[in-house]
Amino acid sequence: MARTTYQDLLDAGVHFGHLTRKWDPKMSQYIFMERNGIHIIDLNKTLSKVEEAAAAIKQIVKSGRKVLFVATKKQAKDIVAEYAKGVNMPYITERWLGGMLTNFATVRKSIKKMSNIDKLTKDGTYSNLSKKERLMIQRERIKLETLLGGIADLNRLPAALFLIDVKKEHIAVSEALKLNIPTFAMVDTNSDPSNIDFPIPANDDATKSISLITGIIIKAIEEGLDERKREKDDETEKEAAAAKAKADAPEVQDRSEGGKRKRTADVTAEAETEAPAADSTEE
Repeated sequence: MARTTYQDLLDAGVHFGHLTRKWDPKMSQYIFMERNGIHIIDLNKTLSKVEEAAAAIKQIVKSGRKVLFVATKKQAKDIVAEYAKGVNMPYITERWLGGMLTNFATVRKSIKKMSNIDKLTKDGTYSNLSKKERLMIQRERIKLETLLGGIADLNRLPAALFLIDVKKEHIAVSEALKLNIPTFAMVDTNSDPSNIDFPIPANDDATKSISLITGIIIKAIEEGLDERKREKDDETEKEAAAAKAKADAPEVQDRSEGGKRKRTADVTAEAETEAPAADSTEE
C-alpha cells in the first residue's frame, strides 16, 4: 500500500517551489513546469522518492540504529521535535553546532556535563552552593538543554540524518558526507540535491508540506521498530523452546539408556539359559 497519494501531496502544497530566479539547475530533473514565476515540483517524482526514502529508513531502524532529525528553521522545528520524540529518535531543532558529528566525542562531554548537573540537584550538593553559583549552573543547564537536549540519549554517531532544507543545514550535510553517514532530506527547487543520498523533492517552507513528508518518514520508522520488536519476540520464544527441549533431553536419554540396559540384561540372561542345553547336546 502506498504511503501517500498524489492528492495528499497536492493538498499539502508540496508542489510549490521557489521563484524561478532562485532555482538550482541541479534540481531541473525534479521540476515539472514554471507558473507565474514559480517552479512547480513534479509530484510523481516526489511520490517515487518518498517511497524509496521511507523503505530505506525503515531498514536502518529495523537494524536497531538511530536516525538524527535536523530542522532548525522556524516553521519546521516544532513539527520535527514532536514527531521525533514520538518514536524516541534524536533531533536538533536549535542551532547546529559545528563538529556535532565530526567532533562527536566533545559533544558527548557536553551532554555528560548536563547529566552531572542533574546529579548535583538530586544528591543535595546543589542546595549547598551559593546563590550565585546555583544561578550560573542553572543558566548553563538551560543552555545545554536547548542545544543538546534532543540528543541526550545519543551514545554513538547516528546511522542516518533526516533534514528539512539542505541549504540551511549545509554544515550538517557536509559533516555527514565526511563521515559517510547516509542523508535523507526534503529538497526544494533552490537547493542542491547532489550531496543527498535520498532526496525528496518537496516544498520545505510550508508547514503542511513539512508535516506530511516528515509524518511519512515517521510511519516508516514505526514500522521498522515494530518489525524489530516482533523479530526479537520470535527469537526469545525460539530460545525458550530450545532451552526447554534441552532441559527435557536428559530425561529422554536416561529412559533410552535404561531401556538399553534392560534389553542387554535380557539378552545376557537368555544366552545363559541356552548355554547348558548346548553343552548337553555336545556330550
